[in-house]
Formats: sequence, C-alpha cells, structure tokens
Amino acid sequence: MQEVVIIDYGMGNLHSVQKAISFLGAQPILSQDAEQIASAQKLILPGVGAFGDAMDELHKRDLVQAIKAAVQKGTPLMGICLGMQLLFESSTEGGKQEGFGFIPGEITKFNIQQKVPHMGWNSVENRDKQMFAGLPKEFSVYFVHSFCAQDIHMPYASGITEYEIPFVCAVHRKNIYGCQFHPEKSGENGMQILRNFLAVEGEKSC
Repeated sequence: MQEVVIIDYGMGNLHSVQKAISFLGAQPILSQDAEQIASAQKLILPGVGAFGDAMDELHKRDLVQAIKAAVQKGTPLMGICLGMQLLFESSTEGGKQEGFGFIPGEITKFNIQQKVPHMGWNSVENRDKQMFAGLPKEFSVYFVHSFCAQDIHMPYASGITEYEIPFVCAVHRKNIYGCQFHPEKSGENGMQILRNFLAVEGEKSC
C-alpha cells in the first residue's frame, strides 16, 4: 500500500486530509518526524492559519530542511490552502514573511469589494492536464482564504479562479503541487485531484 506522509506541524486540517487519502486506498501517516518526512514516498503539507506562524512552527520542529531535502530528491509534495502559500517565496501576511521558495512569487491579501475571506465553492480554469487529469476545462472546488497569488501570468500556474479578480488557485512545478482550495472538501472533483497526485511518480526538482 502506498504511504503518504501528512506533515503535522500543529496548523493543518489533518484529519479530513487523512480521511480522504485513506478513502482512496493509500495509507496516510501523520508525522512531525524530520527523518520520516525526508524519506517519505509522498508528502502533503496542509495548513490553516497565518503564514508566518506556520513557517515558525515548521522551523521549531526542524521540518523545513527535511521538506526541502525530500523535494530535492524528487519526492512529490502537495501543499493545500496555507500549505500551497508556503511553497512561494514570500507573503505579506503580518509583514514580509519568507516561504520555502519552491514557487517564484509573493502571496498578498485580497484588495477587493467582495467579502473576504473568500469562502465557498468557485470554478477553476484547468491549465494542467496532469494535475487535473479527468476533470473538465472548468470545474468547481471549495475555498476558504484571505490571501492569494495574484500574478496569473506567473510560471507554474496550473489553475485560475476569479473572485472579483483572477488569482492563481493551483500551481505545479515538476514534483511540487499546490491547491489554494481544499480538495479534501471538494467532493468528487477534489478526490480526482488527490487520485491524480497519488498516481504521479517522483521527479527531481530544483
């Protein structure tokens, strides 16, 4: 059975992700252990809360270098919600905050007239035949967030959503995947995205 390590740093939607992975026939493992994370077959980085707090917790547990080591050797990594934002170089949440830097660009707060946080179902423009295999050109998923990647022309944008303004809702760079939305709360569309992630092979990243 394929093992999927879900990184537990005290700020994730762990159990819903765990339940979804188990439903798809893989074995989810919740872990705060750097060695286990560095040697994992696949990694999921969930996240709920503030960008800076999340990076602080990952550093306190000595998990940042473990995650970077896993990615460097080709381990597939998926970031979900805040976990996707952490993949970027930086965020303006709470002042300038440094992320993993796997994906170029900065996370910024919505500056719009519509209600923030952006919460509920919204459609995604599918720009990635691997990450979103089996899904139509437009499909709906579930969001809860106040910050986002707003440069829709950035490299590695694999999904675009519009909430008054267009923003990047998914990224894909070699073995690195990110979803601003919650696939584990997005019904069959979300299950298909996780199913696609379980099917990918490792590919050495930068």
